[in-house]
Amino acid sequence: MDAMTENSLKSLSSAKRLIIKIGSALLTTDKSGELNHNWLSSLADDIATFKRNGAEIIIVSSGAVAVGRQALGLSLGQLRLEEKQAAAAAGQIGLFHAWQEAFARHDTRTAQILLTPGDTEERRRHLNARNTIETLLSLGAVPVINENDTVATEEIRFGDNDRLAARVAQMIGADGLVLLSDIDGLYSADPRHDQSAEFISEVAEITSEIEGMAGEAAPGYSSGGMVTKIEAAKIATRAGCAVVIADGKAHHSLSTIDGGTRTWFHATATPSTARKRWIAGALTPGGVLTIDSGAVKALGNGKSLLPAGVISVSGDFERGDAVVIENSAKDRIGCGLVAYSSKDANLIAGHKTGEIEALLGYRGRDEMMHRDDLVIDG
Repeated sequence: MDAMTENSLKSLSSAKRLIIKIGSALLTTDKSGELNHNWLSSLADDIATFKRNGAEIIIVSSGAVAVGRQALGLSLGQLRLEEKQAAAAAGQIGLFHAWQEAFARHDTRTAQILLTPGDTEERRRHLNARNTIETLLSLGAVPVINENDTVATEEIRFGDNDRLAARVAQMIGADGLVLLSDIDGLYSADPRHDQSAEFISEVAEITSEIEGMAGEAAPGYSSGGMVTKIEAAKIATRAGCAVVIADGKAHHSLSTIDGGTRTWFHATATPSTARKRWIAGALTPGGVLTIDSGAVKALGNGKSLLPAGVISVSGDFERGDAVVIENSAKDRIGCGLVAYSSKDANLIAGHKTGEIEALLGYRGRDEMMHRDDLVIDG
């Protein structure tokens, strides 16, 4: 393992923020679309144990189309796009209700979130989705996320929930992502067709050789396969999130991953470092916040930027846009994602947090820019 992976997650039991992606083949008992409630209950038991040990859990769940297909009496053949969207709309209700029931025994609240690609890629929507998930986690809830298949089209959809889970991991700074599937991990070749295929237990770096080991998706409801799992692992590991591919067919399969048969992809950075790189290198600033000496000192000590420390606001930007931070001498201090539009930022600049609601007419965030959303130069 190289130096970049020294701080990456070593075991699921030590994860602080864990995403668990569930494939359709695990959620349904057969092609009829019947939900496997006993399996769901066993997974909820495992997740409850992780939560008691201090981990925050996010679920990315497939299965809505499979469940909705049965509810609407659609055939088992290939669905047209509009039929798939209709099935997702009908199935999402039953799917989420099943998750609610599974966690009810543990007095754990759940919340449903439907995402499209733009929700993770467009900065303002990214910030909104991220804040919603962060708030749910702070309240002890388990967010259950799925792609919004009812409005997605073939041209814009994620294409599978493996990559959706990786995008969510990137967005919220998760340190672990588990892709539970009907296969126990990565092999040197497709084990369904090559009996000499060797199992790969650890991957320090996703090279072209590793990518070449992926096979085609198995027939059935799953839209993924090893190809999409490798692509998801590339996204997540670069964002500082370790990835595990494991067989989830057995009851309580989540609790047996540590020490069991699985493929572990090591992260190439920490979640915090990866997010800072993204903010510093991938965004075009839309304005400038000039701050006083007290705010400069606070930022240097790792604090967030509060409205009281802002002297002036220039530029035309919206909430979630990137802006430059500079001191009173016009020297650049850093940059980051701002929590207010330029119009609102001008109104609250120089004021205390407790005055925000009276000035704007709504209760916004306490920070002009949260410390997780800014990068200090140097």
